[in-house]
Amino acid sequence: MRLAHRISPLLLALFAGPLSAVAQDAAPAQRPEVAAAAQKLLQPVVEWRRDFHAHPELSNREERTSAKVAEHLRALGLQPRTGVAHHGVVAIIKGGRPGPKVALRADMDALPVTEQTGLPFASKVTTTFNGQQTGVMHACGHDAHTAILLGVADALVAMQAELPGEVMLVFQPAEEGAPGQEEGGASLMLKHGLFQDFKPDAMFGLHVFSSVQAGQIAVRGGPLMAASDRFNITVTGRQTHGSAPWNGIDPIVASADLISTTQSIVSRRTNISKLPAVVTFGAIHGGIRYNIIPDSVEMVGTIRSFDEGMRQDIFTDLKNVAQHVAAAHGATAEANVPDRAGNPVTVNDPALTARMLPSLQAVVGAGNVYEPPLQMGAEDYAYYAKEVPSMFFFVGSTSKGTDPATAPSNHSPKFLLDESSLDIGLRAMLQVTLDYLNGAAQT
Repeated sequence: MRLAHRISPLLLALFAGPLSAVAQDAAPAQRPEVAAAAQKLLQPVVEWRRDFHAHPELSNREERTSAKVAEHLRALGLQPRTGVAHHGVVAIIKGGRPGPKVALRADMDALPVTEQTGLPFASKVTTTFNGQQTGVMHACGHDAHTAILLGVADALVAMQAELPGEVMLVFQPAEEGAPGQEEGGASLMLKHGLFQDFKPDAMFGLHVFSSVQAGQIAVRGGPLMAASDRFNITVTGRQTHGSAPWNGIDPIVASADLISTTQSIVSRRTNISKLPAVVTFGAIHGGIRYNIIPDSVEMVGTIRSFDEGMRQDIFTDLKNVAQHVAAAHGATAEANVPDRAGNPVTVNDPALTARMLPSLQAVVGAGNVYEPPLQMGAEDYAYYAKEVPSMFFFVGSTSKGTDPATAPSNHSPKFLLDESSLDIGLRAMLQVTLDYLNGAAQT
């Protein structure tokens, strides 16, 4: 997941949403049991995170990570279900008192990135990805998410007798996307019946975020992160010698025209005064020699959007542009838009988010919880949010004294996590969970 940097207060105001109306003086005190649990569990959480960081695994390959998670949950007396969506682990904590049902999610997979942090526990793992040798790194913080949720599990089991309701722990593989034609991630967990026998009344998730300062939390009701879709376009012409282009049909010129014309989809056909959208070409492949016009050119890219109607319109427009621009050059275009199921928009339930805002404020203070702009990055947590009322929030991971706007971003080989975010993430998830189960944090 690639996320945008934090932007100016003026733009924050322009994007202000439902949270702007919530009273800032409504924050309750941090629960004493949260503070006590965090103090006890911070060191184990740090150690778990460092272990996961040193042993990262790519999407749908999280064998060691899921085994470690399941082993710890069994040691707590839980009965985890393993092998969900390949390597997912799910466990339910049944409280000793009646109450609502809550689900908590952490993702476990890493990225094909060669680490450059210099940490003593930096990853040295290498693998072959898409035919290329590369390092493997927790460059997006999923190691932190997994460690935090293990800490939450410890704390909730310790207070299980007094706990109202039930809590589902969801350790999810393949958030970054299943490789090749494999299925994976949140959508596959749901397909495998995640909520079949346990339908949560609410679900919560967090993400450590480089563009938020350590000690702060960012959250907003309504749309938070964009829908993400991939596309693949192949333009086919007729190969000929580069010295005599009139003897063939040049797919490179047709593709260049296609890419240029595509820019008008967002700038002239999409109402971006409503919500933003992006169409980006990420790679172009065509030709093998300087003086040969090739038969075909392949282009791949991504579409980001926040409105389903706009999303579908962009799909249609991109197909039309590809086919008609190619035809204008005498070429043909095969446009797979999208070329596979993408992530929908991540939408925080406005009422739930407003209700739980004081819980986040109780952890870091009202002044350290703010509403971020819409994020063009995507999250497959969106699939859960379509099924049950949800709140997904960002925990700052960039150390104080470092400007989050210039800090190495999530997915960077230099992504560096301030470990104080582990403490805040643990406290925040516990506070939100306990407040919801106990019916607190009403505004």
